[in-house]
Amino acid sequence: MLIHPTLRMQSWGFVIGSLLFALGSAPWISPAMGAAAANTSFFVGSWFFTAAAFIQLVLSGAATTTDHGKPAIRAEWLSAAIQLLGTILFNISTGAALHAHTVEGEMHLVWNPNAEGSVAFLLSSALAVLMLVRANQLWEPGSKVWQSVWLNLLGSIAFGVSAVGAFITRNGTVMDDVLANGGTFVGALCFFAASALFLGKPERPAVEEFVAATE
Repeated sequence: MLIHPTLRMQSWGFVIGSLLFALGSAPWISPAMGAAAANTSFFVGSWFFTAAAFIQLVLSGAATTTDHGKPAIRAEWLSAAIQLLGTILFNISTGAALHAHTVEGEMHLVWNPNAEGSVAFLLSSALAVLMLVRANQLWEPGSKVWQSVWLNLLGSIAFGVSAVGAFITRNGTVMDDVLANGGTFVGALCFFAASALFLGKPERPAVEEFVAATE
C-alpha cells in the first residue's frame, strides 16, 4: 500500500528535527552532552529536516505555471526546492562535523555548507513572505500559515546568526561559540513552533487557498 505524503508528516519531520537541533545546542544540556553527542544530534536532526523538506516539495505541486500567458516558476515550489537544498547542505555540514579534524576540513566541509544552507533557508523564507504579500495576507496573525511563515523567517535569521558565530578562525577555533549555539537553539525553537502549528486539526484547505491566491 502506497503511503502518500501529508502536511502532518511534513510537520512531524520538522518538529523532530528541530527538537534534535535544540537538544544539541541547549545552553544547559549541550555542555554536558559533549561535542560528539551534540554533533550526532545535529546530524540526525538534519536528516529529519531533509525528509520533511522533500515532503514539502512534493506537496508544493508543479514547478511551473503560466503568468500572463508566459511560463513561470511557481514561488511555492521554488521556496520548497531552495529549502530542500539548504537541508542537504546541513546534512553535509553536520556529517562532516563528526569526522573533520583539521582547520581546512572544518572550514570547507563544516562551515561552508553550514553558511550556504543558512543562506538557502533565508532565501526560502523570504520567498514565503513574498507569497504572503502577493496573497494580500501580510498581516493576518490569526492564520496558521501567516504564523508559520514568520516563525520560519525568524528561525532562518537565527540560523544565519549562528553561522556567523560558527566561523572557523585560523587557529581552528569557533569565532563565537555562544552566538553559534544560541542562534541554533533559538532557530530550532522557531522551526519547532512553525511546524507544531499543523500537528493539530488539519488546515490543508487554508494552505491550498493561500497557495491559490499567490498564483
